Amino acid sequence: MSEPEPRHDVPEPVATANSGAVAVVGLDLRGETPAPKKQVYSWALWDWATQPFNTVILTFIFTALYLTTDAFLPAEVAALDPKSQAHEAAIADLTSGLGLGSTIAAFAILLLAPVLGQRADAAGRQKLWLGIGTGALILCMFGLWFVEPTPTLFWLGVALISAGSVFGEIAAVNSNAMLIGIANPKTVGRISGLGWGFGYLGGIIALVIVIVFYMMDWFGLPSDGGLPFRIIAVGCAVWAIVFSIPIFLNVPEPSLGRPERKVGFFASYGLLVKDVIGLYRSPETRPTFWFLLASAVFRDGLGGVFAFGAVIGSTVFHFAFLDIVIFGIAANLIAGVSTIIAGRFDDRFGPKRIILLSLGSMVVAGLGVFFLRDGGTIVFWIGGLILCAFVGPAQASARSFLARVTPAGREGEIFGLYATTGRAASWMASGAWTLLIVLTAQTAFGILGIVIVLIAGFLLLLPVKAPR
Repeated sequence: MSEPEPRHDVPEPVATANSGAVAVVGLDLRGETPAPKKQVYSWALWDWATQPFNTVILTFIFTALYLTTDAFLPAEVAALDPKSQAHEAAIADLTSGLGLGSTIAAFAILLLAPVLGQRADAAGRQKLWLGIGTGALILCMFGLWFVEPTPTLFWLGVALISAGSVFGEIAAVNSNAMLIGIANPKTVGRISGLGWGFGYLGGIIALVIVIVFYMMDWFGLPSDGGLPFRIIAVGCAVWAIVFSIPIFLNVPEPSLGRPERKVGFFASYGLLVKDVIGLYRSPETRPTFWFLLASAVFRDGLGGVFAFGAVIGSTVFHFAFLDIVIFGIAANLIAGVSTIIAGRFDDRFGPKRIILLSLGSMVVAGLGVFFLRDGGTIVFWIGGLILCAFVGPAQASARSFLARVTPAGREGEIFGLYATTGRAASWMASGAWTLLIVLTAQTAFGILGIVIVLIAGFLLLLPVKAPR
């Protein structure tokens, strides 16, 4: 990774460390000057590059149609009637195991994300850590090739997917920090929405490729040993390699670094505590503190929709392979378009209003899916697509909200805290999902766990002061 080139288009950040004083918000450094379109689209392509991990592997294909299916049950259990209590309980064990892996990943991100973001700020090396996180995510996807359909390898699959989530989040911290280098207060909502929109549209293309693969009978490949699913995972890794290159070539570091904040790895935790206290004590940054807390909860609910949505479709509504993939394409199309449109409303009306509207709509849709689940697949189609129409705008506006209140020179640290606070609460959705499924032996009750977290996030966000 080459040394970052000095930037001459913005003044050097002058925010102080630990004091809570804020000389300038990072987005103000660019002023009225728009970033070159090449930089904007190169940055947005990173979401496109890594989205197949979330869409194809984590949500719609690998986990829902392979890892949490009969393929990883003992033969005598897999042979039972799918509607029998024993079979449903066995599938519930797999889905709760996936939730456990997500919870463990959350604690890993809790410990690592803010400190690594802080150290990237100090060195001015967000690109380096973006490369490390992206590269490790790609290796995890390649590793899924070795997850053959036997019960003993189930936990290898969970471990690789959970580790991929950790590395993807570490990379996203630095990608989010780089947003501040290419946006200003008038364009940040639009650019943030463009990134999320690109991600969803990239997910559509990836799912279409999977459908072609399926409709052509896997191009003659045998389906034994889970070979098609393992090839799909490798394909996602190659996709990420190809489309992540532009961000490293064309997008500048968001700051020049802060050498005075370079400390040892473990000393970084002490510095982190002082920074958090400084955020709370300063009237200028206190809204940032409270938003980090509120967003930790509602973003965990959003993550639960992604992590378990297709599992619900497959296990509760008994969607077949093609049903799940077609739903995934429709969901990503709606999410991508709604997110890009919502980015413009974000710049006009403010991110807080977009987030509250999105969360309220998702709560209604989630409750509808749970209570009307006996109505058949049409319930999941309608409720699931409504959820997808609002989950993207909520995510994009959350990133926009934080970018609007991030002090200059603290981009990686603040977005690292963003990732950490999110993961500090991420035991809530996955834990509620797992607990309710274990107590009832029915995957459907996991839906309520996600809805409860969304409601809590909505209530916590209400009193938070909106950014200018």
